[in-house]
Amino acid sequence: MARAQVLLAALCFATTGTAQALGPAGTSPVGVGAARILVGGALLGLLARAIDRPGPPWARGPVAAAVIGVAVYQLAFFAAVDDTGVVVGTIVALGSAPTLTGAFEWVLTRRRPSGRWAAATALACAGVALLALTGGDAAVSPLGVGLAVAAGGAYASYTLAAKRLMADGHAPESVMGAAFGLGALMLLPALLLSGPGWLAHPDGIALALFLGIVPTALAYVLFARGLRRLTASETATLTLAEPLTAGLLGALLLAEPMGAASVAGAGLILGGLLVLAVRLPNPRVPAPEGAAA
Repeated sequence: MARAQVLLAALCFATTGTAQALGPAGTSPVGVGAARILVGGALLGLLARAIDRPGPPWARGPVAAAVIGVAVYQLAFFAAVDDTGVVVGTIVALGSAPTLTGAFEWVLTRRRPSGRWAAATALACAGVALLALTGGDAAVSPLGVGLAVAAGGAYASYTLAAKRLMADGHAPESVMGAAFGLGALMLLPALLLSGPGWLAHPDGIALALFLGIVPTALAYVLFARGLRRLTASETATLTLAEPLTAGLLGALLLAEPMGAASVAGAGLILGGLLVLAVRLPNPRVPAPEGAAA
């Protein structure tokens, strides 16, 4: 159930790019990202207040790490894409996030990731690279690559911080409400500086509402509920279903071509997810005759 929740969250995440492509002209990636977090953060904050379960005191360190991670991820990822292009920015950010999450988790909890996770992550990251490299010419910028790695580290930060807060006894909805509600306040200046004029049109409002509801509020509630029962490293690898789904949506709804390399990349991602998500039942050794008499 927990893996299914994370995979459903990844499907919701994957609608972001297609929704932006179908949205109004004149939007900026940073503005769209900030509007998404503002709407989603408000909804998650309202949900957290609605359930309002009594819980332990909030640990300031993990809360700060989650909030900063949410804000930095949005800014670093879109800045990386702007500097080094969609291809390299996507490869480095999505590829580094599961690896950094596993490394940070190992350092913080002394829990070494399993060989199964390593194999699944290697397969899925190779698929992400192959899928992204088919989208155009790759141009490498050291600054852009650094920003993309920072985005991957920010993702690892808020994933591990959320895991810690839920382990302390806080509800998933409350954790996401705190992280995204406060993160939205940090991103408000980015929205104002990016030129939010597109939000004055009905199509712009519809885009902001969709991005805030589906790939943010709904997605992160599912993400947090799955994360509560899984390791942070496993959760990060499962979310690599996002680029696979985004590629399929682009082919179906935006008529973007998928060549042989894209299909191969999608297959590698799917293979990595299956390695991690599918649990084979342990064979039972038959008891000797008469033993259960």
